[in-house]
Order: sequence, then C-alpha cells, then structure tokens
Amino acid sequence: MRILFTLLASILLGTASISAGAQDVTAPIHQFLDGLNAGDATSVKAAYATGDIFIVDEIAPHSWSGPNAHQQWSADIERHDATTGVTDGSVKYSAPTRTEVEADYAYVIVPTVYLCKERGKPMAEEANMTFVLRRQSGAWKISGWVWSGAKPHPAK
Repeated sequence: MRILFTLLASILLGTASISAGAQDVTAPIHQFLDGLNAGDATSVKAAYATGDIFIVDEIAPHSWSGPNAHQQWSADIERHDATTGVTDGSVKYSAPTRTEVEADYAYVIVPTVYLCKERGKPMAEEANMTFVLRRQSGAWKISGWVWSGAKPHPAK
C-alpha cells in the first residue's frame, strides 16, 4: 500500500510540475513591452529576473549586462532620444514566431515595430525582439533580450 501511495503521489506531483512548466512564457514579455509603452518603470522592472541580465540594442554602447543592465540601458536610451530628438516612442508587437521551452529556460522571438517621432517626423522600425527567460520562484522572468531591427524610416 505504501508503494502504491508513493507511486500515486509522484505521478500527481509530476503532473503539477508539467502544468507549472506550461505557464505562459509570454506573460513577462507582455508586461515588459506594455510597461515600456505606458512609461511604467515598476512594471518593466518586475518583468526581469533577479541577478545578471543582458540587453543588446542598436544604440551605443550596444550591450549592457549585470544586475543593473536595465537601468543603464534606460539612462542611455533617454540620452540618445534627447540628443536625436526622438519622442512619442512605442513598441507594437505580434504573437511570437518562435517559442522554445526547456525545463526552466525559454527562448522567444517576437515581431515588433517601433514607432516614434524624430524631430517631429513620424518614423517606424520593423524588428524582432529575441527574449531569453528563466523560471524563478515558479514564475517566468526575462533574463535578457536582443533588438534586431531595420534602419528606422519614415512611417507610412
């Protein structure tokens, strides 16, 4: 009887871990992008994993890493935008074109379009954002992302 109970418990616990693994890995991506669009720094920060993260973007110095990477990237993007006259930025995004999940790690590619005004002129930039996520304390969190975009051009 004890063996049967142990076997049944392990099957039930195994099922619980499978469903925990099936959680939507895109939730923190939506939280991050929606937070950026709303100017909600608290929501953006909450989408990140704790510890070291990495960011690769088109503005110099092009890469940031460590536990404060997001804050450093934010400061650099603000300086860049002030210098180049970029205002009214927002990121539109679509459903992922690729999602890979293995244990507590995920890789997700999301098609995006960055819309802004550069010195008052509407601009657009099509891109892909590639996110790397890891599960921490039962929740998916962003541990890094890469922006790969075309050259910004006048919006249609």
